[in-house]
Formats: sequence, structure tokens, C-alpha cells
Amino acid sequence: MEPAASKGAPAHAVAAGSMRVESPAMRQLPIRPRRNRRSAAIRSLVRETDLGPDRLIYPLFVMEGRDAAVPIDSMPGQARLTIDRLVAESRAAHGLGVPAVALFPAVEDDLKDRTASGALDPDGLVQRAVGELKSALPELLVITDVAMDPYSSDGHDGLVEDGEILNDPTLEILAATAVSQADAGADVIAPSDMMDGRVGAIRTALDAAGHAQVGILSYTSKYASNFYGPFRDALDSAPRAGDKKTYQMDPANVREAVREALLDVEEGADVVMVKPALAYLDVIRAVREAVDLPVAAYQVSGEYAMIQAVAANGWMDGDALMLETLTSIRRAGADMILTYFARHCAEVLNR
Repeated sequence: MEPAASKGAPAHAVAAGSMRVESPAMRQLPIRPRRNRRSAAIRSLVRETDLGPDRLIYPLFVMEGRDAAVPIDSMPGQARLTIDRLVAESRAAHGLGVPAVALFPAVEDDLKDRTASGALDPDGLVQRAVGELKSALPELLVITDVAMDPYSSDGHDGLVEDGEILNDPTLEILAATAVSQADAGADVIAPSDMMDGRVGAIRTALDAAGHAQVGILSYTSKYASNFYGPFRDALDSAPRAGDKKTYQMDPANVREAVREALLDVEEGADVVMVKPALAYLDVIRAVREAVDLPVAAYQVSGEYAMIQAVAANGWMDGDALMLETLTSIRRAGADMILTYFARHCAEVLNR
């Protein structure tokens, strides 16, 4: 005979070695959330947020030259690519289901000047890269960055005069740059400068030039973040003097991001974006709830570099972190994500 349970033991307690018996209290739980977690099949059916290659945009760095790739030390796994290598990398990512790339030019110092005139060159680096990509991969969506800093001798996103970033004169340069990139075949223009009114100025210029079908993905809420360091290493685009806090947003603000988004919607943006992503998930959610347009988010160079660093040290599983962080950005409300993990993430998801 089994020994009796000791006096005062819980109603569901049983002697050691006996079978588990649920108490009446346990049997009275009609709602058990764990039922929807008990197998991989069920978890996949009830999953609320999807993450697929078709949600990713691949930022790529392009440079002059032929058949060369220059690794970026602060961004392991990423490199400045010549146009032929850019086409090859884009083809590989596109073959895995990544639908879009975003181009960023690494420009030599002798091609930089105060007015960023190199950005308007019809035979410039970005324009030639766009042409090669659209010729080789017609179905690939090509997104081009519109900002002065890659071409500016001042390293700022706007025209500088006596230490001040001039807003309205910059709009003319940005609009002309956008038209030049659209002429080259860009599908989407992505102004990242954070000048007031630039979406409206670019939309007007594109339409006047016969590019009514070219979209605008606006860097709507671009914060003055410390997470951009590796990107500036990649392009050598840090400001030569001062900082970008008079035009990029204060990291403490979220209502301002909603205001910026509403203005961009009014000016004709097709997609609005929050940058960076991981430290600004609340901003992504706020913008998502405020607008009906698609929302993008940019998992920036510093976020990428942190994950790569902890993975390289063996402190965490890099692929698991990649998937978890990208899922969190989607869960916050982003319809699409710019991420340097795009190709590798697609490889992992396709396994």
C-alpha cells in the first residue's frame, strides 16, 4: 500500500514514484495558452508575425573600379563593391527572394565639393550602377539614396554656409539629384537628408521630369544616433565640422516622429521610414498607428555590427539574434526592413 500523503500537503500532491494526478483546481482551467505552443506545427499556424526574404531590402556599398571588394572592418561580412561585384551580389540575394537593394556610393575625396555636384553627374557612380543593375536584373527593385553627404566636402546632408546647414537651397540640389537617379533607371528615390520639405520638392521635380511612376521612400524619422558609426566608416561621410543634430531628430522624441510622418504623407511620400530600428521600436509602432502608408525600418550598421561582434566572440548565437531582432522590427509594425543581413537572412530562411 502507498503511504498516505502527509497532513497539510496540497490537494494535488502525491507520494514519490506515483503517477501525476491533477487536482480538481487544475482540471478547472479551461484556458491554457500553452496548448498553442506544444508543437512546431501549431506554433507556425498561430504565429502572428511573418519574416520572409520578400520583406527585406539589401543596402549595398558601391565604389569605382573593377572586380574588387574592400572589406569594411567595422561591418564584418560587408564590403565596398565595384559595380560588377555589386551586380553579382544583388543577383545572389535576388535569387534567394530578396526583392530590393538600396545603393550607397563610396566617393573619392577629389570628387567631392561644397555643392555635391558629383551627385548630379549622369555618368556618376550611382547612375552607372543603377543602369547596370536594371540591365542585368530588370525585376530587381533599385532604391537610391538622395543626400549630399557622400559627395559633399563638408560631409553634411545639406549645403553649409558659415557653419549653418541651409534648408531651402539644399532642396534644389536634392530634387536635381533625384531626377538624375530616376533618369538612370532608379525605381525608388530615398531622401535621407532630413531637410524640411524635401519630399514635396522631389515629388514635384520627378513629376515634371516625366517620372510620375518613380516612388519615394522617405527617411521620415531619422534620428541623430550613435548607431551610424560603421556606416560612416564605410563611406567616409562623417561631418568635417559640427554634427547633424540640427536636422536629424532628437532620440528622446516620439511625437515629433509622428508629425514628420504626417508631413511626408501630405507631401507625397509612398513609404515612410524609421531609422535606426532596434532602439526605436516604439517609434515604429507610433508611426505605424498614425499613417496608412507602408512603413519601413532600417536596421543600421551599428545594430548589425553589435550582433556580428557578439556572435564572433561566441557569446550568443548570431543567426538566432538576427532572426529575433528582425522579427521584433516586423512585430513593431514595419512592413519592410533595410538590413545588411538581407542575403544571409534569406539563406537561413530558405534552409
